[in-house]
Amino acid sequence: MAARPLFLPVDTDHAAVEEGAPPADRVISGDPKFRTWNVEEAEGGLYAGVWEATPGKWRIQYDEWEFCHILSGVSVVTEEGGPVITLRNGDSFILRPGFRGTWEVIETTRKEYVIRV
Repeated sequence: MAARPLFLPVDTDHAAVEEGAPPADRVISGDPKFRTWNVEEAEGGLYAGVWEATPGKWRIQYDEWEFCHILSGVSVVTEEGGPVITLRNGDSFILRPGFRGTWEVIETTRKEYVIRV
């Protein structure tokens, strides 16, 4: 069995892509589609990779902790009862367990993520 490398680039060219969409009952507008390149899946519920979404708006609810860094595009995230946050290239943020609100992709958005469940 080959040893697992200890350095792992976050590289969409060498990771399998998964295609998806938010559940239909969560979509508010548009026809958003997702592409996800899950580069790392470690014991204990740790995931890292790149996610991309096309324009649309849907309800989100987080049970996990997630760090995100926007690579491209424009999105608007709004927490229930909270402010409207516009996200662009270079923005980083954390969504904590219990976060509820909406995610709206204005321009196709790509982000790097690290998720801990």
